[in-house]
Amino acid sequence: MVTSKLNLEKLMSLLSLVQEGAGDMRELGRLSREDFLIDRRNPAAAESFLRRSLEAVFDIGRHVLAKEYGEKDVEYKAVARLLAERGVVGEECGVQLLKMAGYRNRMVHMYHQVAPEELYEIITGRLGDLDRFVREIQAFLERYRRSAP
Repeated sequence: MVTSKLNLEKLMSLLSLVQEGAGDMRELGRLSREDFLIDRRNPAAAESFLRRSLEAVFDIGRHVLAKEYGEKDVEYKAVARLLAERGVVGEECGVQLLKMAGYRNRMVHMYHQVAPEELYEIITGRLGDLDRFVREIQAFLERYRRSAP
């Protein structure tokens, strides 16, 4: 059920935000572990970039689900599941999105338990998950554009 057209400008802006956040985190990830951890501003910056990127990821997902499939008021983990079920992203990306949703919830609700060391591990080893999401959404948008009347 298509309820209305996707706002491609909004989606591209959100995708840019994800890419910029990933770039900023990669820059922080160039620091050695010791240099990253010695300045408490580095983990705070990484956390902010990550949280903003994840919010954009799930805003993209919600927009696509609402406009293309009529799914409204969907919580974060359901966004991950539904994007994969609807074929917007692949199954493996959906699994990673589910993990991202859980981590986003942890960052927001149990922020006091987010350790600087784990943030360093994310920015040095998990940003490919964001890259995959961006690629898969871009592919979905390309299919959407080709099928539009």
